[in-house]
Amino acid sequence: MIRTAVPADAPAITALHQRARATYYPDGFPAGDTPELWQERWTQAILRPRAHVLVCVRDGAPVGIASFRRPDEDPYGTTVKLFQLHTDPAHWRRGIGTELHAACVEQWRADGMTKALLDVHRDNERAQAFYAAHGWHGARTGSGHHRELRLDLPRE
Repeated sequence: MIRTAVPADAPAITALHQRARATYYPDGFPAGDTPELWQERWTQAILRPRAHVLVCVRDGAPVGIASFRRPDEDPYGTTVKLFQLHTDPAHWRRGIGTELHAACVEQWRADGMTKALLDVHRDNERAQAFYAAHGWHGARTGSGHHRELRLDLPRE
């Protein structure tokens, strides 16, 4: 089941986020970041106006998360930015990422978005392959260790 996250989900989402990011960051989070800091960030993302955090739940536990919103520089336009999409590594290869991605695209289209952007870590080849398989393109170098990808969302 995919549903909108609530603040009570923040601790479990933070733990899942850390496990997923540990596959390309040694400690799960960038240097200096703590689980407490990320729990606060997730709580803020869940409560933020014009933002969405989706959680995929299996057997009562979160196994995937996605977070997106309109960029601050274009809050009323037709562009959306995917900030996080993670599947718990213990649940990889079960279609959870694809389900979450489809739920995001469905919401973006319902909201009238025509373009989605994301930054993917340059060392995260698994994520880059996932996004390419789902129609994302572009390889513009983003800030730091990231690449910016784009997904065009034609109106149906």
